[in-house]
Amino acid sequence: MRRPAPRVIDRPTLTTLGALAILVALAWVYLVASPMPMPATAGGLYSGRYAALTLVMWFVMMIGMMTPSVTPATLLFARVNRHGNPSAAAGRTACFVTGYLAIWLAFSVLATVLQIAWIATGWIDAMGVSARSTGTAAVLIAVGLYQWTPAKRACLAQCQSPAEFIVRAHRPGLRGGFVMGLHHGLYCLGCCWALMLLLFVGGVMNLAWVAVIAAIVIVEKLVPRAPWLPRLVGVGCFAAAVTVVLR
Repeated sequence: MRRPAPRVIDRPTLTTLGALAILVALAWVYLVASPMPMPATAGGLYSGRYAALTLVMWFVMMIGMMTPSVTPATLLFARVNRHGNPSAAAGRTACFVTGYLAIWLAFSVLATVLQIAWIATGWIDAMGVSARSTGTAAVLIAVGLYQWTPAKRACLAQCQSPAEFIVRAHRPGLRGGFVMGLHHGLYCLGCCWALMLLLFVGGVMNLAWVAVIAAIVIVEKLVPRAPWLPRLVGVGCFAAAVTVVLR
């Protein structure tokens, strides 16, 4: 009995995968090479330069953290479009990714505002690390609670079923690809926004901590048969909050 021939990845899929890998690699190179913007060296906490540098930092970080988790959906989207309209597949896929990242750009704006506000009030230090145990515990409890909510489960289910999403949310043309990316990004945001708050606990530019959170996001999305995983992360947050309070 002959063994089935190994599945060969076609060139367009390799091209899409390579483009996403380069995007992620460039984001991480930037994070490693660029120091975290500091108010004292960037014109002050409320200066436009500090806000702009902080926004760039957050957005590049979101690209590095979230692009790997959306790669399966992007590859499926590209494959479906190649079957339907090969000449427009690359453009629609680029629009899909752009729409997805636009959601995380909006989140990055909010995260920048939150970082500036929390530094100003003393809740975090200039390195983006929680400076008060009460604030640390509050963030951990909030994240832990959200991990158990129906909203978390509903958004995660959408992220774990890209084929169903692509069929249900299909829109034609380049604009349609962008809108589909926006919709998928909103589900992803609903799934992961609370986890991103943990960056203020371990350090916004603590790259080891960033990698841990990115890994949690990827595993949650790519292991659909583990509904206990988000809850386990929530329990871990509760335990960490208790530890912080007892200290």
